[in-house]
Amino acid sequence: MESAPEKTANGGASKAPAHIDVRDLTVGYGDFVVQRNLNFKIRRGEVFVVMGGSGCGKSTVLRNLVGLAEPMAGEVFYDGVSFTKAEAEVRDQMLRHFGILYQGGALWGSMTLAENVGLPLEEFTDLTPRQIRDVASLKLALVGLKGSEDSYPSEISGGMRKRAAIARAIALDPEILFFDEPSAGLDPVTARLLDDLILELRDSLEATIVVVTHELASIFAIANNSIFLDAESRTMIASGDPKELLANSKDPKVQRFLTRGRAGGETAVSHG
Repeated sequence: MESAPEKTANGGASKAPAHIDVRDLTVGYGDFVVQRNLNFKIRRGEVFVVMGGSGCGKSTVLRNLVGLAEPMAGEVFYDGVSFTKAEAEVRDQMLRHFGILYQGGALWGSMTLAENVGLPLEEFTDLTPRQIRDVASLKLALVGLKGSEDSYPSEISGGMRKRAAIARAIALDPEILFFDEPSAGLDPVTARLLDDLILELRDSLEATIVVVTHELASIFAIANNSIFLDAESRTMIASGDPKELLANSKDPKVQRFLTRGRAGGETAVSHG
C-alpha cells in the first residue's frame, strides 16, 4: 500500500500523537468481510476523509469507529485508550466526546430544531430546560440557523436540515466529529457551503473531524489526510493528503477515483 508523508493542516510534518489509532481492523457482517487489516492514525485537529467508491465499506468502517458495530478483528484507540475493549462505563464516557452526523441527518420530524439539538443536552447534562434552549439557540446560530429554533425539519431545505443535524452533533462540544456522506443529496453550491462549515467547526471547536464521502469536490476542499478503501481487495490501498495522492499515486484505481470527470477533479483541486 502506498502512502504520502503525514502532514499537518498547514503543510508541516505531523508530530502530534494520534487522536485516533486504528490497528489491524477487520469489519463486516456475520462471516462476510467488508474491509480487512486496516491500519491508520488520525491526528488531533485533522480533517480525515475515508474515501472510495460506492459499496466499498466506508460507512461500515465508520460504524465500527463509533461503536454502532463491533469489529471482526482489531482495535480502535482514542488517545491511547482501547475503545473496542473498554468496559461499558468507560466506553460511554468516551462516546460523550463524539458528535455524529448520520447520512440522512436523522432529525426527529415531530420536534422543532431547538428540541432536536437539545436532545443530547437533556440526556447527558443537568441543565435546566431554559439553559438547554439557550445552548440549542447558540449551536443553531453557529451553523447559520439563527432564528430557526421553532421550525420543524419539514419546513426547511435539505441543506438547512444538514446544518441542524450538525448543530445537534456539536451540542456537547465534542472533541471528534464524524460525518457520514454529509453532502449526499445536496446541490453543488449548498455542498460547498457545508464544506466551509466543516472547516469552520474544525477551527472553532478545535475538533478532529472524520468524514466518509466519495464526493471529489468535498474531498479536495476539506481533507488534509485520508485513506482509500478498495472494494475488490477489501482493504485500504492508499493513504495521505488527497492532493498528494492525486499528484503522486501510481495506483490506477486511486487515479481513476480522483480524476473522475477530469474537469470536475481539476476544479475541485483549485478550490482547495
